[in-house]
Amino acid sequence: MMTVTTAAMVTLILSATIMILATLISKKINEDREKSSPFECGFDPKNSARLPFSSRFFLIAVIFMIFDVEIALLLPMPITMLTSNMKSWLIISSIFLLILIIGLYHEWNQGSLEWSN
Repeated sequence: MMTVTTAAMVTLILSATIMILATLISKKINEDREKSSPFECGFDPKNSARLPFSSRFFLIAVIFMIFDVEIALLLPMPITMLTSNMKSWLIISSIFLLILIIGLYHEWNQGSLEWSN
């Protein structure tokens, strides 16, 4: 019967051997300039860093993040309904949803949800 120390040593040696074999087998000889360079949001990292950035893209990304966080806040609402006062839960949920709908209407009215004009 193997002791814990022997089992740990066998496991360590086996995992090290597998890692070394995987490193040797997966070596790529062809290194391309495009594959070696980091991908930075579609921008070529070899050019100037002061290229104009689309504020439209930034605005859409911020709106997505805001509504993504709000979805994370909406998900636990049905679970909290069981443990809280129904009247206060209904008021708080209605106010939260009303704020979301007003924000969505404002973004729609301002034309922020249109990708191109």
